[in-house]
Amino acid sequence: MTPDPRRPSVPVGLRWAAATSAFQIEGSRPTGASGRSIWDDFLERPGAIVDGTTADPACDSFRRPEADVELAAGLGIDRYRFSIPWARVQPDGIGPGDRMALDHYSRLVDLLLDAGVAPFPTLFHWEMPSMVEANGGWLERDTAERFADYAAIVADRLADRVTDWYTLNEPAMTTLQGYAVGSLAPGRQLLFDALPTVHHQLLAHARAASVLRAHGAARVGLTNNHTRVLPLHDTAEDRQAAGLYDLLHNRVFSEPLLAGAYPELEALGLPAMPVHDGDLEVIGGSIDFYGINFYNPTTVTAAPEAGPIPFDLVPTPGVPVTGFGPEWPILPEALRDLLIDLHRRHPDLPPVAIGENGASFPEPSRAARVEDTERIAYLAGHIAALSEAMDAGVPVEEYTVWSLLDNWEWADGYTQRFGLVHVDFETGERTPKASYHWYRDLIASTRAETTATAAGR
Repeated sequence: MTPDPRRPSVPVGLRWAAATSAFQIEGSRPTGASGRSIWDDFLERPGAIVDGTTADPACDSFRRPEADVELAAGLGIDRYRFSIPWARVQPDGIGPGDRMALDHYSRLVDLLLDAGVAPFPTLFHWEMPSMVEANGGWLERDTAERFADYAAIVADRLADRVTDWYTLNEPAMTTLQGYAVGSLAPGRQLLFDALPTVHHQLLAHARAASVLRAHGAARVGLTNNHTRVLPLHDTAEDRQAAGLYDLLHNRVFSEPLLAGAYPELEALGLPAMPVHDGDLEVIGGSIDFYGINFYNPTTVTAAPEAGPIPFDLVPTPGVPVTGFGPEWPILPEALRDLLIDLHRRHPDLPPVAIGENGASFPEPSRAARVEDTERIAYLAGHIAALSEAMDAGVPVEEYTVWSLLDNWEWADGYTQRFGLVHVDFETGERTPKASYHWYRDLIASTRAETTATAAGR
């Protein structure tokens, strides 16, 4: 019998999840100065958002959490990954938490638990309070302490019911796109002078992890965006360029957590990290699991001489692409190879959670149902690649689809749709796509196999 490519082989016991982030789905943004985040500021810049939209009302999820929980429960997922926005909970990044905001997330946790879905919060999904950024943001060491204070406020309210936590989402994108090139909030263009934000984010994670454990958290980790870096040509110049980009996108974030040290930066002419005595010991012992967000590989070639950056990111030849075009190529085996390589570098790799994996494709703004076969093929291919990595010994324990819902996609506004559920942004109507039913059926069938395997022992 020929295997069904839509039904990848999945190892027994893998947990299933789906994810969203607060700013992209909630709406109900603040109208005054207090409670603003760097994204409220960034979207007001002329031309910053492709379609000129704002994140309001988005999916209107702040006023409709029941609808989202019902959809999550309908998938049969083990856990729902959502984010708690720092700027909504602690509007100026200092002082007590906002009671209404904390009540909302407490209610969301209860709704999920009542529906049989474990809540899996992320404390920082890019929503820094504007006042914290005005005081230097992630360029300042003190921001790590401010973040720990915020973590304590959330933990005081939720840690009696939430056991597992993500602290940060994609610190690589905050550094590279937010502070180095300015394509995302806060929109700085510091190039290599953005590197201190790496260390301060990792330190903030470690500080928050300590706070969460003190409140009874069972497991704490973060999730970073990783990419498999490929040289365009098999030349020394392109291999060197790919190695440098791999260091900046992947290794400078993973190695302090997994090996307790940064890769050699100064030898490459890069600024040294602002490390204080004891920092790396704290960071190196701070995770119970390692989260990886994966979407696509990155192909790199050596840049022309005299440029400010010694590498260029170029289209990956010979592969299909998502709705983003050549910027997001589809190559599922890149996920397998990335995981195997990470495990080779770090034989004592802790449990791995795939914190996000998904794709956007062109879809109608109004629809009763979307037959998103391209998304199904993308997800099936990446789950199959994940299975191959697990067969090779990589300790993956969880897979998360991005995203449960179509949402406001940061600088791309409403032009990109990642959801398993179609959202009509004029009416708020939610309609499960074909991929929603496919993912639900995959979860149900693998869970039945797990039960059968356990019964046969």
